[in-house]
Amino acid sequence: MTRPVTTEQVAGGRLPEPGRGLGSTALIDEVGDRLAERWQTETSLLATMCTHALVPNGKLLRPILLLESALAVGGDAKVVLPAAIGAECGHVASLVHDDIIDDDELRRGRPSVQHKFGADNAIIAGDALIFDLFAALAECRSTGARPDRIVAALDVVARCGIDLCRGQSLEAELCERMDFDLDGYLTMVRLKTAALFRGVCECGALLAGGDENLVRALGVYAENLGCAFQIHDDVMSYTNDTAVMGKPATSDIRNGRLTLPVLLAYHASPPEDRAAITEVLVSKGDPVARRDTLLGLLDKTGAIAGAAERARDYSRQAIDALRVLPPSASLDRLRGFAEAAIKRDR
Repeated sequence: MTRPVTTEQVAGGRLPEPGRGLGSTALIDEVGDRLAERWQTETSLLATMCTHALVPNGKLLRPILLLESALAVGGDAKVVLPAAIGAECGHVASLVHDDIIDDDELRRGRPSVQHKFGADNAIIAGDALIFDLFAALAECRSTGARPDRIVAALDVVARCGIDLCRGQSLEAELCERMDFDLDGYLTMVRLKTAALFRGVCECGALLAGGDENLVRALGVYAENLGCAFQIHDDVMSYTNDTAVMGKPATSDIRNGRLTLPVLLAYHASPPEDRAAITEVLVSKGDPVARRDTLLGLLDKTGAIAGAAERARDYSRQAIDALRVLPPSASLDRLRGFAEAAIKRDR
């Protein structure tokens, strides 16, 4: 029998595995089961692609955050269960589209949808999963969520989705300009990654009947958590390998992506090293060799440690935002997630 994860275990450096994280592990198990079944009613290519993207599932962090947010405001997690399933559909849709943009062949250690089925088909699969997110939110009518709360949740998700697109577009601009804009990068992270975190936490609280102050606090928590999560991902791309990450360790280098360690190294470097950093990012040479060169420059400036400290700052801000919530086991777990987000190894 799977035991619920404790705050101490979460804070120890691992995000919850599938089936863990809530006081009732059965809810997360059910999310995983329903994701596996969601596209099984048809035998089309679209259903095959969506199932390939969703199964086996990842950490299910976003569904867990949605359910925990509902519980943290005193609600019933079963009421928001369809929305939790939709949260994972929306997240996976963004991964499918990311892999197309980055031309990545691996996702969670398996062939990406675009590599297995082609980019054109993968675009359609990602789009379908986005619409499935909204369908799942509407399913909360059958579990007891108030209609006005569902409308409010749909509004939150739509706005967060637009922010995600703004962030993706801004990232392309930053890579094109190659001007090492630190403020622009932080804005991009808040939009591209943190928006979906904010959306799931606000949705969970809204659908569960949370008041405006609690919904707002969870949104602030989630936005800071998302920033911490993304910056730690940036760090891991230079400290972990493909086998650990489940996606190519050279993806950022190959795509000339400006991550926080690179930006900090650039701004801390003399002109000749700045030129070397720029050359690594714009070169079309061997990505492994380019990554090795960049690692030397990151080590020279202490940029990896500097980026890790930024992630810790966001984690602390996330925890601070939770102070207005009433004491509960869910509150403890939300704090634990903010701590674990910057200690995980994948």
